[in-house]
Amino acid sequence: MIYALLVPVLFIAVTAFAAFRKVKVYDSFAEGVKGVLPLLKSLFPYLAAILILAELFEASGLSAALGRALAPAFSFLGIPQEVAPLVLVKPFSGSGSVALLSEIFEKYGADSYIARCASVVYASGETVFYLSAVYFAGCRKKPALPVAIALLVNFLAAVLGCLLCRVL
Repeated sequence: MIYALLVPVLFIAVTAFAAFRKVKVYDSFAEGVKGVLPLLKSLFPYLAAILILAELFEASGLSAALGRALAPAFSFLGIPQEVAPLVLVKPFSGSGSVALLSEIFEKYGADSYIARCASVVYASGETVFYLSAVYFAGCRKKPALPVAIALLVNFLAAVLGCLLCRVL
């Protein structure tokens, strides 16, 4: 109950504090928005590129083909072959991975081992390429090492998560 009131109370408190200090709230807000516009302008091409590439990766069937090709290696590491496409799509697309997770739930049931593994893979991974596009958009030199490390950690989280699902 208290969480539902948190945002309105915070809004009223900030507005009251600004009125007490005689700050023009709307003008300050508009000035802040002006400062954000150049940032949005610089981020937009990177965000558009990564979102388009994520959709192409999924819609072209490349993710499914790659999932089938890597399924034996994933199975060897303890990741069910049904979860392999999710492991591959998750670094690219959050919405695509939700769609794959929903398909797994519908096909195998929410309480199955495969669904539990898929849930852990979904929850323990991150959309690495989207985040790197946002965080590194302002850098002149695009660092590759953090992206490689994040992808490795995502994969290790999937392997360990599926192992824990099997044990628990």
